[in-house]
Amino acid sequence: MAPPIKKTPLVLAGDIGGTRTRLGLFTEGKRRPRLRVMETFASREGSRLEDLIERFLERHPFPVQRACFGVAGPVSRGCCRATNLPWEISEKRIRRRFRWRGVRVMNDLAAAARAVPLLTAGETVRLNRGRAAKDGNVGLICPGTGLGEALLIRHGGGWIPVPSEGGHADFFPASRTEADLWAFLQARFGHVSIERVLSGPGIRNIYSWLRDSGRYREPAWLKRKLEGTDPARVIAETALEKGQPLCRGTLERFAAVLGAVAGNLALTAMTTGGIYIGGGIPPKILPVLTQGKFMEAFTDKGRFRGLMEKIPVRVILNERTALMGAAHGAFHPSS
Repeated sequence: MAPPIKKTPLVLAGDIGGTRTRLGLFTEGKRRPRLRVMETFASREGSRLEDLIERFLERHPFPVQRACFGVAGPVSRGCCRATNLPWEISEKRIRRRFRWRGVRVMNDLAAAARAVPLLTAGETVRLNRGRAAKDGNVGLICPGTGLGEALLIRHGGGWIPVPSEGGHADFFPASRTEADLWAFLQARFGHVSIERVLSGPGIRNIYSWLRDSGRYREPAWLKRKLEGTDPARVIAETALEKGQPLCRGTLERFAAVLGAVAGNLALTAMTTGGIYIGGGIPPKILPVLTQGKFMEAFTDKGRFRGLMEKIPVRVILNERTALMGAAHGAFHPSS
């Protein structure tokens, strides 16, 4: 049960993804925003974001001063056309509809990046022994329904969050085997973005490639099970709980590609302050990420292996990171 909400300033924060939309009311805490009440909706329950906000406020009719929404998609002049949803989200339209003092729309990864410095040690898991440079930049990569990337750039004594659409950059194979994967995806989709591999649908794509390549046999019971609504979840659970070879091979390839892409992000932005792995998928496949293939691919950068081994890598366990970052953005609209 949520703690009682006193007469203190409240902000509404939202984490808007292709699959789920989280909405929460926050008060300002000493160190970070404090969540008072939250609900999760299937994003496609509403024809637009305002529909879900109205449902949320009907259940929780508390006065809101400001709102901030992290949305999976590029934001320009206060507007965002969500990448994996048929929604166009507008600051002006939401402000007119609900008459709040301020409304802010930002990229969901920029929102999550804001929250990274606020995370506690227990909300992350270390994948290596690297130590963060105090003045170093930080990178964030989050595979879920899609793939998001963002940066935190050190500036003075604080941070500048930088959104990115790097998930839609080209997937570049790191081996002949991955070149086969690229060719498989290119025949199916044309342009092969990183998101075609590192996402929930990407897990299914890797699985289909391994199956069709003849490297593994697909049992009839598994084929039937995958006819459900969430094949990525079925593949992950079957790999971890049963050790099924095709599913296990899928997750191991996913981990290797994720490590390579995270390493590229680290080199591009010199993220000596660390790389954080977020999103809905990594916490669920943590046993695979800790078994070596991820870190081997992350550090496999030729002459820069020594540098890569020093960069700390952590998996974020707090699934409300982007929501907390959006709340921070509502409380600090000028930052």
